[in-house]
Amino acid sequence: MTAGEALDPDQERLRRWRLVLGGDAEGTGYRPIGRDAGIDRALAALYRPAPREATRSGAGSRVQSRSAGLGASAPQVARWLGDIRGYFPTPVVQLLQQDAISRLGLSRLLLEPEMLAAVEPDVHLVATLLSLRHALPETTRTAARQVVGRVVADLERRLADRTRATLGGALERGARVNRPHRRDIDWDRTIRANLGSYLPERRTLVPERLVGRARARRALRKEVILCVDQSGSMAASVVHAAVFGAVLGSMRALDTRLVVFDTSVVDLTEQLADPVDVLFATQLGGGTDINRALAYCQSRITRPAETVVVLISDLHEGGVRDGMLRRVAAMKAAGVQFIALLALSDEGAPGYDHAHAAALAALGCPAFACTPDAFPGIMAAALAKRPLTLPDGGGQTGWTTR
Repeated sequence: MTAGEALDPDQERLRRWRLVLGGDAEGTGYRPIGRDAGIDRALAALYRPAPREATRSGAGSRVQSRSAGLGASAPQVARWLGDIRGYFPTPVVQLLQQDAISRLGLSRLLLEPEMLAAVEPDVHLVATLLSLRHALPETTRTAARQVVGRVVADLERRLADRTRATLGGALERGARVNRPHRRDIDWDRTIRANLGSYLPERRTLVPERLVGRARARRALRKEVILCVDQSGSMAASVVHAAVFGAVLGSMRALDTRLVVFDTSVVDLTEQLADPVDVLFATQLGGGTDINRALAYCQSRITRPAETVVVLISDLHEGGVRDGMLRRVAAMKAAGVQFIALLALSDEGAPGYDHAHAAALAALGCPAFACTPDAFPGIMAAALAKRPLTLPDGGGQTGWTTR
């Protein structure tokens, strides 16, 4: 069988099984050649156990095995990265990179500039680089920031316009008033809202409802506080939260604050203009003290009825659990809209503290995981105090209005 020969359906099925199962599946009868042989070698370097030299035990002998390895050579790994980029689409390349870092301990090789030039940037790679940032040599820091910047720019292109459009509509509706002063009447919207009361015989429209805009735009500004858990398990959520923080911070109708925490609390609001700076200021890993973080956020709220607090955490509280719940209850009682996002990422179902999630739900605070694409709609509902439809279709929850 030649490299370019088409396979019948049965042979194609055996081919796929052989590439999935690796060299231990010789019984399939398919021998990879050409491009398939290259794919097989690339996958074997990551997933297939490689034999060690034989060692003797008593009269017999046995062969030990070790996990497959790409070696400690950065050029060798860089060649492997180039190979998989030629064989697989970008999402698969990113998955293989994640596995190589976690299975084979290649994180330290990311400290070398030639490695950063070879990898396919994604959210998980950014998280790894951020965890290594204190170990980055001077020659690698610029390259690392460029990698992080590329991922952030891609996320902003994907998310920014939709976020501004969705939230802008919600804020625009919230800015309308129905008892405006005469000079504040929005005549265009007033006429459209009262077309049903047009009197043909008099060729006159009698408005039953006046629509206007509040004159003091500053008084209409909403406050948004993103309170983000920076423990290691929340790495992807931290990346997305930094991007959303920058987008929300650019909207004039919002006062946005970004707070990150582990056992300490850091306010990164002044750095919101550059999400890359925000990310390099985070400290991935460490413990978790949600109570302390919420205490800080609570102290920064000036207009509770116009404030939305978004806690992004898996709720594995290492601080005072009852204190955390008391603070949430106090914020709710004051009129704050409070959301707990167990994850803000495209990953599957996250691990989280079910007891704490249930306790928050009992307080009337929704607690659920959220994809970045769903986040703008959730924020729009919170800002407008509309019933919130949960992303998984799990029904609705109402907002406290005052």
